[in-house]
Amino acid sequence: MSQNFKLYSQYYDLLYQDKDYQAEVDYLHQLINQYCPNNISILELGSGTGKHANLLVNKGYNMYGLERSAEMVAIANRAKAENITFKVADITDFQINQSFDVALSLFHVISYLVDNQSLISTFQNVHRHLNEKGLFIFDVWHSSAVNFQVPEKRTKTLQNEIIHVTRHANPIINTEQNIVEVNYSIEVKDLKDGKITNIDESHPMRYFSRPEIELLAYATGFEVIHSEEFLSKTIPSVETWGVCYILKKL
Repeated sequence: MSQNFKLYSQYYDLLYQDKDYQAEVDYLHQLINQYCPNNISILELGSGTGKHANLLVNKGYNMYGLERSAEMVAIANRAKAENITFKVADITDFQINQSFDVALSLFHVISYLVDNQSLISTFQNVHRHLNEKGLFIFDVWHSSAVNFQVPEKRTKTLQNEIIHVTRHANPIINTEQNIVEVNYSIEVKDLKDGKITNIDESHPMRYFSRPEIELLAYATGFEVIHSEEFLSKTIPSVETWGVCYILKKL
């Protein structure tokens, strides 16, 4: 594993140290029981280092995670619980010789699919790997909030006993493509030796309205059975950045 990735992993863990994974897993478990109870097997698209998967197995699920980062899969495999498989794969083009009751894609992974073909391919792949009437649950950036609030330049500073991080975010909106290009300039200082590392990242994020998701679902063999603000369960509004969609395989 490269030194740069180890440094990035420290930054990533620091950035999301306040993320309540247990609350998110409790929320997802409730959704699954509400819309299709007695499901056991879950396919997770964009499983990262496996934090959601390791908590979901405690709810009685069998987990299969797909993640394109080999480094993150290596981390996930070192600490995985029983009944979990992690695989390096591209969610737009994968083949697994098994089917699942539920597919999950969390933390706006679907919003990273900025072109139509990638979206269609991913949804078709999910459809092929779901059992009859299986659920596809995911969250995306919400058009109403992006257009109403308009993303602004922001600076965030973080620190733990190992590193100090300053992150500048410069978002550029492409309204014709429904994409926000979030450009990050990150300075990571090693508090032990004072070494400074600079990281530049660009995160193109597509935002969606419900009619777009309904059309995509219709084109790939799903129906939208519900949408709500992720975690809070409130009705999506101009204040809602992340909307959770629940689709059912037809």
